[in-house]
Amino acid sequence: MQVTFKLFAMLQDYLPPEGRKDNVLALDLADGTTIQQVIERFALPEKSCKLVLVDGTFVPPAERDTRTLKEGETLAIWPPIAGG
Repeated sequence: MQVTFKLFAMLQDYLPPEGRKDNVLALDLADGTTIQQVIERFALPEKSCKLVLVDGTFVPPAERDTRTLKEGETLAIWPPIAGG
């Protein structure tokens, strides 16, 4: 199955070069792949995965290793962001 994977801010450095221009990557995944498996595949630091959305819906940390991705979904991850 194919999903769209987006990383923002400093996390975009974890994408391969072809994904860094637009910070988006089309991923071919096995059926049943979880969000946590994608995080591990790209060696993303857990504490840097603050805001995780699937098709715009927040996925809390406790659900990331059970929430499977489906064909055509978009997984987007943001690090903690400070501002004023």
